[in-house]
Parts: sequence; structure tokens; C-alpha cells
Amino acid sequence: MGDFTVLDLAAFATFVLTWAVYHAALEWSPYAARNLNHIMERYRHAWMHQMLARDVRIVDTQIMATLQNGSAFFASSSLFAIGGALALLRASEDAMRLMEGLPFNIHTTRGVWELKVLGLTVMFVHAFFKFAWSYRLFNYAAIVMGSVPSSQFKDDPAAIAIANRAAKLHAIAGRHFNRGQRALFFALGYLGWFVSAWALIATTFAVLVVMLRRQYGNEFQHLFEDDPIAFK
Repeated sequence: MGDFTVLDLAAFATFVLTWAVYHAALEWSPYAARNLNHIMERYRHAWMHQMLARDVRIVDTQIMATLQNGSAFFASSSLFAIGGALALLRASEDAMRLMEGLPFNIHTTRGVWELKVLGLTVMFVHAFFKFAWSYRLFNYAAIVMGSVPSSQFKDDPAAIAIANRAAKLHAIAGRHFNRGQRALFFALGYLGWFVSAWALIATTFAVLVVMLRRQYGNEFQHLFEDDPIAFK
């Protein structure tokens, strides 16, 4: 494929496969139920049911605003990252000269360089869409939360159904937010390819280890070990 070596293609395939397997393991595998993201989804449901029993919901609206602001911040950051990647694409010659001056013995062609930068740009665009959609879903969740009846109807099946819908919207919004962050983390691993194919493999597995430790690490597994909400 053009000026890419077999090792380059193998490293890129390893990168894509690692991302896909991690995504599947985190969201669909039998081990998914014990990761931090899924635990937080259960807490979103618990939160909505607690809100149903409250008349004063100022705390809930403040939490909602915090979640929206987080999504907005990362969406904006992704736009800046896209702009930086496009600027790097425009200044390919200068960037290549800079890389060749580093003590890594980096030699590449303009076509290979630009394809690598385009791949990085695509990941930032993917992250932006995930964060932007997460922000929009949090808006929808806020609207549904506003329709939750007062605490005197907390045992009403219709009220419980509305709270459950709000919780599911929150869970979906959180899922897209997590996917956006995942794209940014893997984009950091992808930067290794600008050094070499071996560097891409190394940085990909380094990012994978860091993310697995965050999802399944002992620092929070012990915290939720006997929690009826986390592992119900």
C-alpha cells in the first residue's frame, strides 16, 4: 500500500484491532458488568430514583450542569485538536524536517506523513461527534428529568417509568462520552506511529494497559466490592 511497509500495516492493524477488542470487552463481554463505566450506569439509575423521592431538586440540576459542561469542554477541545491536525497537514514539510531532526532516525515520505496525519484527524473528528452527541443527550435527559413528577407520586408506576427513561438517557449520554474519551486516549497512542511502527505498537499497548487499570483497577474495585448498587 503505497510507501507503507509491511511492518507499518501490521502495526496499524494491531492498533485498530486493539481498539476494537477493548471496545467490545468494555461494553459487550461478560466482564463488562464489573467495569467502572457500567457501575456508574447503575448509579445513574439509583440517582434518578432518589431524585423521584425529592421535592427540592437543586442538587440534581447542579449535577446535570456539571455533566453537560464536561461534554462541552471535551467537544471544544476536540475542535481545537482537529484544527491543530489540519494545520499540521498544511505544514507537512516543516513538520517532517522537525521530525527528521529528532534523535529517532525518522525518515518518511510526504504521502505517508499526510496519510498518518489524516488518520489522526479522523480520530479527533470521531471524538468530537461523540462528545457533541453526548452533550445533546444530556440536554434531552435534563428535559425528561424536568417532567419527573413530585415526590408524592414516587410510587406511581408512570412516575417510575419516567425516572427510568431519564436514567437510560443519562446512561447512553455517558456511554458516548466514554467513547469520545476512548478515541482521544487511542489518538495519543497513535502518535507513536509518527516515530516508527514499533513505537505505535508500544504506545498502543501502553494506552491499553492504562485504560484497563482505570476500568478494572483495585483502587475502585475494593471501593465498590460490597456495594448492592454497583453489582446488583
